[in-house]
Amino acid sequence: MQTTMFGAPPATNGFRDSSFAKNKNLPLHRWVPWIAGFSADFVDDAIERYLPEKNGNCWVLDPFAGVGTTLVESYLAGLNVLGFEINPYAALATKIKLNATRISVHHLAARIAAFERFMERAENGGLKREPRSQAPTGFSGRTQLFSPKVQRKVLYALDFIYSIEDPTLCDIFRLGLGSVMVSFSNYSYEPSLTRRVAVGKANIDDANVGISVSAKLHLMLEDIAWLQCHMKTVGYRPKVKVFSKSIFSALECVDQRNFVDLLVTSPPYLNNYHYPRNTRPQLHWLGFTSGTGYKGAREAESFGKFWQTVRDEGPITLDFKMPELSSIVEAIRKRNTNKECYGGPGWANYVATYFNDAYKFCRVLSHLLKPKAACIVVLGNSIIQGLEVKTDHFFGKIGELAGLNFEDNHLLRNKRTGSSIIQSSVRVEEAKEKTVLYESGVVLRKVS
Repeated sequence: MQTTMFGAPPATNGFRDSSFAKNKNLPLHRWVPWIAGFSADFVDDAIERYLPEKNGNCWVLDPFAGVGTTLVESYLAGLNVLGFEINPYAALATKIKLNATRISVHHLAARIAAFERFMERAENGGLKREPRSQAPTGFSGRTQLFSPKVQRKVLYALDFIYSIEDPTLCDIFRLGLGSVMVSFSNYSYEPSLTRRVAVGKANIDDANVGISVSAKLHLMLEDIAWLQCHMKTVGYRPKVKVFSKSIFSALECVDQRNFVDLLVTSPPYLNNYHYPRNTRPQLHWLGFTSGTGYKGAREAESFGKFWQTVRDEGPITLDFKMPELSSIVEAIRKRNTNKECYGGPGWANYVATYFNDAYKFCRVLSHLLKPKAACIVVLGNSIIQGLEVKTDHFFGKIGELAGLNFEDNHLLRNKRTGSSIIQSSVRVEEAKEKTVLYESGVVLRKVS
């Protein structure tokens, strides 16, 4: 066991780049861009290092599955996979990827060809009727998502998609549309979702929606055929369990205990990054939610919640004893008290809630993991009201409180200096020195 765990993470680790950006050229992984994910290479390295004796009886868990990087790579390696993901759009992507061996390539190709013919008529005015689909009423912002010309074509595309009787093929088309819709909208990923005009880009007055969606569907078709060939070399079809639920419901969803051989995941960071916001277009336009807000993404169930969801409550304290962390929470609470919930008091509630969820999470893991099973949890430090919070440092300690053993802490990358975050309006207390924001992989292990 490494004794320097509670200091800075070590400088070398042997893992390849953890950034999701490398996935954009890989089969299956390239379907949906995902700012919160990590690379398939990183998952492969984790499997190689922490599950050297892998076989068809092994189970890999990702409690925050996202669009399925950990689960897909594990499945490709012949491992059984278990995942939880509360965002229904991300869960849809993961389920389609992992069930792609059951999809008829012939039938999918035929539906794509029919879609292309339909959308060509829509593009050229050959459809003599108005779209039957309607724009969702819940998506709102400073700028309309689609220009009128583009929106009309999107509605025609939805007409075709919801006419597909096979639910699996219908979902593939929904995912295909969802993965490209921002590209012809008046928004852009920079890398978070923002208005095009806010970053100096012109709004998109018109676009060929059919061609954009068709191109993505052909790419998905190619990858599904590739996957089916690849799995023939594996020789069997691993088991798949993916739940569109929170990891906190895991003990109710699975009837097994002490069966997971490896966990590779990245929970939301302690940075109040509003993950549901990035998928608002897909959540509304693909029918996952209605009305205003983020109910479709189940915001209140998110690990660590968000500052906005807990800031107005009375003082929230830790559910476990850790004087070092409690002192940081209280130090944050005392900052900028004149701003009330927008100052230290609100942000202290957020920090306490986040680590309470971390403790609850580790306790769930203690029931799911096999003895000697490893967890690799990717986290980043944060700046809250001008104070650095070393999330990895405290997560390791919390894991031990919950019955897991700390084994290692790998520095994965130094992301950037934190001056812009330190001085931002939500973290108004300036730090005297720049703080390096890093990303590290905390390794915990189930002992007994």
